[in-house]
Amino acid sequence: MQKIPYASTVESLMYAQVCTRLDIAFLVGVLDKYLSDPRMHHGKEIKCMMLYLKRTKWSMLTYQKFEELDIIGYFDSDFAQSKDNKHSTFRYVYMLAGEAISWKYAKQTIIAPSMLVVEFSLCYIQRVWIDLTKD
Repeated sequence: MQKIPYASTVESLMYAQVCTRLDIAFLVGVLDKYLSDPRMHHGKEIKCMMLYLKRTKWSMLTYQKFEELDIIGYFDSDFAQSKDNKHSTFRYVYMLAGEAISWKYAKQTIIAPSMLVVEFSLCYIQRVWIDLTKD
């Protein structure tokens, strides 16, 4: 891993993911977990992702005209499924005109009595922000 600047490469991938490439969000989240102690196979995963990005560099989000501009949100989480640290993770995507406008994949930080409370809280917070910014 000495030949590959792992941390700066993952940071660059995070920037690409946040700005334009929702399709790499999951793998970037996985690679981010190993910033302090990357292994050789993590470097191979980065190389595969770079090749994927090169092959799909002309892929982009395109929005079509719709009469109704409804925002639709999808949310998923798991409960302590990470083998490394037993943290739960969540991911969501909000769609407008059939395309993603907001997305996230992260470890959960809210301590709640049930996953339903966590899912509802995180979805509600993001939806309020989207509603405030769309007008």
